[in-house]
Amino acid sequence: MIDDEKFMRRCIQLARNGQQNAKPNPMVGAVIVSGDGRIIGEGYHARCGEGHAEVNAFASVAPDDEPLLSQATMYVSLEPCSHYGKTPPCADLIIRKGVRRVVVGCIDEFAEVQGRGIQKLQAAGIDVKVGVLEDECRDLNRRFFTFHREKRPYIILKWAQTANGFIDDHCQPAQISSAFTKMLSHKLRAEEDAILVGRVTNERDHPQLNVRDWRGPDPKRLVIDRTHPLNLESLHAHNVQSLIVEGGAQTLNSFLKKDLWDELRVETNLTMTVADGTRAPQIPAEALARDSRRYDDNLIVTYRRSC
Repeated sequence: MIDDEKFMRRCIQLARNGQQNAKPNPMVGAVIVSGDGRIIGEGYHARCGEGHAEVNAFASVAPDDEPLLSQATMYVSLEPCSHYGKTPPCADLIIRKGVRRVVVGCIDEFAEVQGRGIQKLQAAGIDVKVGVLEDECRDLNRRFFTFHREKRPYIILKWAQTANGFIDDHCQPAQISSAFTKMLSHKLRAEEDAILVGRVTNERDHPQLNVRDWRGPDPKRLVIDRTHPLNLESLHAHNVQSLIVEGGAQTLNSFLKKDLWDELRVETNLTMTVADGTRAPQIPAEALARDSRRYDDNLIVTYRRSC
């Protein structure tokens, strides 16, 4: 019996290779497995405007293995597209290639798809299974889904705090992060589209908000205050799918108060305390810790919504 979860995990692994260049498209991986359980083709969506994962997977099939497609299963982490965009519909290609079965990780919430790709495959007589490792496949493209569903970027609130819950020392900047966790912060910046601070933080700390300790593109730099409020509609119009908010406390709390957050990344220096300063924001009751990692004396906890 073919292990559907095993091959879907490979799809997810492949999809992550497109993290930087597939945007604003979603990350997608595809694997083609012959009737005897052998991988005969695989691919991922490498760059926006170029071939999708399914196209690249079929292109990787060796000529001698082409006859095996009629008994093969295609695994794809996201529902194959059914519309003409920058490339033709992948559902049509799958039908032309004549694979026997298609296993889909999750439905594409994008308005042009939303189940139409699956319906097209089923209408052509292909056996379709949906929902294998669905949570993992949806999580992979949570930024993409949030962007299209909520018409705004995926919002990550991020701060570093002392062991006793302050984000500075007597309202002056304090070195809470270690050299290593600072590098991880720059890695995060390279992965997201934009980064935001408030006016006070910008004027007091003069943060560069760029990628210095990691390789990748600098995020779009945003500063807000009362005269320059955040316009989520404008960010959506400019295809900004993800936004890091780095504070300070007033800015972070304003997002929490408006319930404008999807993820929290809280770094705590477990050995550092200060006598007074600016209190770190309170973790909302609906926040669920999804990941916790310790790097020497610093602990980074990632929270998502529990509902």
